[in-house]
Amino acid sequence: MRILITAGPTREALDPVRFLSNRSSGKMGYALAEAAKEEGYEVTLVSGPVTPISPEGVNLVKVESAQQMWEAVQSLCKSAAPDIAIHAAAVADYRPKIVQSQKIKKRDEALTLELERTPDVLGSMRTVFGYQGFLVGFAAETEHLVENAMTKLQRKSCDLVIANDVSRADTGFDSEENEVILCFPSGNTEPLPKQSKRSLAREIIRRVATLAAEKEHP
Repeated sequence: MRILITAGPTREALDPVRFLSNRSSGKMGYALAEAAKEEGYEVTLVSGPVTPISPEGVNLVKVESAQQMWEAVQSLCKSAAPDIAIHAAAVADYRPKIVQSQKIKKRDEALTLELERTPDVLGSMRTVFGYQGFLVGFAAETEHLVENAMTKLQRKSCDLVIANDVSRADTGFDSEENEVILCFPSGNTEPLPKQSKRSLAREIIRRVATLAAEKEHP
């Protein structure tokens, strides 16, 4: 079975030395890649700039911006034909409309930035990339956790969305542990208790593999 996983943040350049980004560490996505490899699957990991070391035997594709991640995933959907795609990356929703060619100098007055939308990687899977496999998204939320996750699931035609509360210091960004809620198209939910990200990743991979097999052979 072939599994595509995205992980980490993206960086959207302001000028040659500055960028917009987020606090994603990539630990959950890398744990998923490691767990999938342990299960014997063929794993491709598309990663934004993070510090974790890629698990041995995983095909690592490094990217920086949302545009680069969009292009990499599009290419892999065609060339690698993954059976399962798990989008754990925290892709920036906006980028500067104009990237300055030189470092922006400090001024006395305020600085106003005009932002534009980045390409939607998860949202393009069905509509643009034509992906037909088992699609999993992550919903990193700070409020209305299940409601927002269900909206994301329906809007992006996912088979499963994994919701996690990133406002919590004990399970949010940079934490070694996580606690999530599985959200299904039926409207049902299933909480997975707080545990290490490595342990949680193993549980998620096994569950997703079972669900994908059931979808393919109902």
